[in-house]
Amino acid sequence: MIGENRRVLEAVAALKQGRLERLGQLMNASHVSLRVDYEVSSAELDELVWAAWSVEDTLGSRLTGAGFGGCTVTLARQNAVAELTQRLEEKYYRPRAIAPRVYPCRPSPGAEFRELD
Repeated sequence: MIGENRRVLEAVAALKQGRLERLGQLMNASHVSLRVDYEVSSAELDELVWAAWSVEDTLGSRLTGAGFGGCTVTLARQNAVAELTQRLEEKYYRPRAIAPRVYPCRPSPGAEFRELD
């Protein structure tokens, strides 16, 4: 648990500094830890993550949510989105005869607290 807490703090610093490559490395390390140390990944999640890792300009990928199924979140440069989507379809979705569910999105400012006048 301490390692994951450290990674979260490092991820915050990486985001503040605009160090996306470092953020991706931390995401990758987090997935490995969740798979090996906590055993909350699954073969299917690992396949999705490994497929994402195989695409150039994918910076990081990891399971998200509670594990044991569910979703992955992947950080990739804009120019990698089409190839990433294609690779996920080829390596994961098509062999299982299921429709891909890929939701490209852009980061945006989160919610913030403001005092009311």
